[in-house]
Amino acid sequence: MSDAWLVVGLGNPGPTYAGTRHNVGAMVVDLLAERAGSPLKSQRKLRADVAEVRLGGVPGSRAVLAKPHTYMNESGGPVALLADFYKIAPDHLVVVHDELDLPFGTVRLKLGGGDNGHNGLRSVRARIGTGDYCRLRFGIGRPPGRMDPAAYVLKPFSTVEKRDIELEVDRAADAAEAVVVDGLIYAQNHYNG
Repeated sequence: MSDAWLVVGLGNPGPTYAGTRHNVGAMVVDLLAERAGSPLKSQRKLRADVAEVRLGGVPGSRAVLAKPHTYMNESGGPVALLADFYKIAPDHLVVVHDELDLPFGTVRLKLGGGDNGHNGLRSVRARIGTGDYCRLRFGIGRPPGRMDPAAYVLKPFSTVEKRDIELEVDRAADAAEAVVVDGLIYAQNHYNG
């Protein structure tokens, strides 16, 4: 197995979904690639946009950043292809995703756990054969009133949220980088506040 990490930002492809709550994982990976000066490039056979980078300065820690080309509920296929191609074990996988059960902008890191109704996580578990990977959960809050959660996650951020989204995505990117460079326990102690 490789000593590299695989950091995958879950979301839905295309401009229609770009600014929605469900795509916050992809936003975090976009920022990490931008910081590393390595744009994500489409890799058709891996069914994802991919960048091989070093995180944490020079010499840095090797990481593969990726955004699946598939819709959220089919994310597991590209994650499994990427992990197999780059020879990355589940303990070096970080999946960045939206989380309804956390207030907006809250970042929580954890190892393993259930899928909590998240179709992207369910797909990843089914395709890689385990849930024992690192999750970076980005809080998007609960839908207002009786709004269907499936509709809520596909809506753009509110006007109030848009004021803070860049700052919160930046903090989530810091947390993902900390997992890769310093390990999960260090990252949890600094970002799970």
